Amino acid sequence: MTLLEFFTDNSGELGELILEHLFLVVVSTGIAVLIGVPLGILLTRKPGLSKPILGFANIMQTVPSLALFGFLIPLNLYLFNVKIVGGIGARTAIVALVLYSLLPIIRNTFTGISNVDPAIREAGRGMGMTDRQLLFQVELPLALGVIIAGVRVATVICVGTATIAAAIDAGGLGRYIFRGLRANDNVLILAGAVPAALIALAADLLLGFIEKSIQAGAAVKVSSRKLLWASVAVLLVFFSVAYFFLGKSAGRIVVGSKDFTEQVILGEILAQAIEAKTGAEVVRRFDLGGNLAHDALIAGEIDVYVEYTGTGLLAILKEKPLANPQEVYRRVKSEYAKRFKLEWTEPLGFNNTFAILVRGEDARKFKLKTVSDAAQVSNQWRAGFGQDFMSRADGYPGFSKAYGFHFEATREMDLSLTYRALAENQVDLIAGNSTDGLISRYGLFQLDDDRRYFPPYDAVPVVRQAALEKYPALREVLKQLAGILTVDEMRTLNNAVDGEKRQAKDVAREFLRKKGLAS
Repeated sequence: MTLLEFFTDNSGELGELILEHLFLVVVSTGIAVLIGVPLGILLTRKPGLSKPILGFANIMQTVPSLALFGFLIPLNLYLFNVKIVGGIGARTAIVALVLYSLLPIIRNTFTGISNVDPAIREAGRGMGMTDRQLLFQVELPLALGVIIAGVRVATVICVGTATIAAAIDAGGLGRYIFRGLRANDNVLILAGAVPAALIALAADLLLGFIEKSIQAGAAVKVSSRKLLWASVAVLLVFFSVAYFFLGKSAGRIVVGSKDFTEQVILGEILAQAIEAKTGAEVVRRFDLGGNLAHDALIAGEIDVYVEYTGTGLLAILKEKPLANPQEVYRRVKSEYAKRFKLEWTEPLGFNNTFAILVRGEDARKFKLKTVSDAAQVSNQWRAGFGQDFMSRADGYPGFSKAYGFHFEATREMDLSLTYRALAENQVDLIAGNSTDGLISRYGLFQLDDDRRYFPPYDAVPVVRQAALEKYPALREVLKQLAGILTVDEMRTLNNAVDGEKRQAKDVAREFLRKKGLAS
């Protein structure tokens, strides 16, 4: 499918994502202007504050997006009984985008006013102008072109950064980019990147035209005070819309998922089974990066999502690896209930552990069957691992030591890209997921973990105890999903999405019908 065909077939969804993206950008940039311009003015009156304020704005621009999202989600700050930050969704994304947009606005406002010719200020004072009159009638009009240049830079930054907001279910064009990355689908990546680039280009051209018009004196003459109040009025309209869209999902069951194909499919299986068996309204909050799904569950932003026992033990509880599946399940079930008031329900039936993969032709050429076999020929191999695998307690450091690997080179990249790198001979061995559909798509061979290094990663729905109390029927639905999937079935479902390019919701619906859990 070409990019044009994709746009034609998905025009409705594309339009929604563009509107979501524009909403994030306009509201975030508008708030940043209302905060940044007054701060810039303040710095011209109190220069001693410039170092701490500009230093803070500089620091905000250096913080990685997902790290900032992870910090903001559990905060739950309120103003007049209205949550202004915390949880997943657009609210938290807007706060993060405002923080990223502040620096150019503050700096340009400060610079623009500071560079006004002192002789002009003296002339104004000689005419009897007060400081306020000088600001609104002399300094701001003369500095407006420089201020608009700062807004221009902030807007372009905001358009690009807003794509990351999809990682916390804030919508926008980043959804296509994340889907494309995990499915190794260039069309999907371009479907998100091209419109975002066009929005950034259009915003830059528009604001550039306004900036040049002001500098050339061709702009319509409006007093700075009127311009400020007009901006406030526009922002109030957007805040009203924002309040409507950012409201809580009261009275609805919220299902979450992490940001890879299998998780989205499992999220759809949970959501559709709940809809079919309870008749309740279900809200989907998918594509949550890192541990954001867990954070959102604790914060009450979602009610249930599928987690893996090994991930819960190592990444969340920070405990040592255990080999026995029953012991791992017992441990996470007990500790989650004590620490977080969360319940691990019945396992879905499959173990999605790390899969050590090589190309099929290499497995045949070197007669490889186990990971130990690969270790014997790895001294001239290049390995490719995801960031998660490189940092986990059961990841690369212990794995290479346990098997005695000595690679020629080790490359760290996004997990979804390791499959493509292996297929295109950029690396020779990767650590994927045992249920990944890309294994079949690229003809890869999974080596047997003969030393049983990796702990079990049984997939299990984790649900808030408060949600089970509020929706008693939810427990029965989750019981019916116990043991519903095998490793081969999960791999087939993943391949249907990643390999056959089908929609996750359609794949999940078809699977549930086969199992008699949906009509």
